[in-house]
Amino acid sequence: MIKKNVIIDNVKTLIYALIIAIIIRSLLVQPFYIPSSSMELNLLVGDRLFVTKYSYGYSKHSFPFSPPIFKNRIFEKSPARGDIVVFKTPYDNRTDYIKRLIGLPGDTIQFIDGNIYINNNQVLTTLINNKEVLYCGSQKINVSTFVEKLPNNKSYVVSYRNDASYQNSDKYIVPDNHYFFLGDNRDCSKDSRFLSDVGYVHKDNLVGKAQILFFSTKSRKGSIFQIWKWPNIIRYERFFKKLN
Repeated sequence: MIKKNVIIDNVKTLIYALIIAIIIRSLLVQPFYIPSSSMELNLLVGDRLFVTKYSYGYSKHSFPFSPPIFKNRIFEKSPARGDIVVFKTPYDNRTDYIKRLIGLPGDTIQFIDGNIYINNNQVLTTLINNKEVLYCGSQKINVSTFVEKLPNNKSYVVSYRNDASYQNSDKYIVPDNHYFFLGDNRDCSKDSRFLSDVGYVHKDNLVGKAQILFFSTKSRKGSIFQIWKWPNIIRYERFFKKLN
């Protein structure tokens, strides 16, 4: 009888722990892993970060498996231009993407000669380095890096390929209740420029705001499960780094 009671108590403890974890994950913070180079140099492959779920309020996508428990957003707060945001892609409403918010509802976005224009005003850029090497998938590419400054004075680092950069586009007019996102590694990012794959993202698809890195490994050099490689693959300098 005692053994049976111990088993029941252990099962109850596991259930309570699971419920608490789901509440924290759904309402407060959720960890995410960076699998691609679309946000380099700001987010690197192998970064782990915390995303706050309360920053923009809640929708069905705030919860595991996106259950249709309510429509629209509750406790809604508008994101700011320049935020790094996790969202569900409009293509399937399941895949998590992480990009930088560039365009707000009603904005006009256009690329002209490699420069971004928001509402016909050029976004300011300052060259940092024209001989940087980044990854695009498994391929190394030569890029130039810039500090980009948005109209709200938010600034961050972006990169453009030296040999085949994204130069010109038609005008993107952001619909009501939608947002326009770009990756910081501009020529290695599937984002709102690709209307059939990502396009404009509805506000209900926002999952949360990326806030802080808590762990990072050089995943191309080894797995986190290869403990003997930790001294060479862990990026200690990125621990608990606040995102810009």
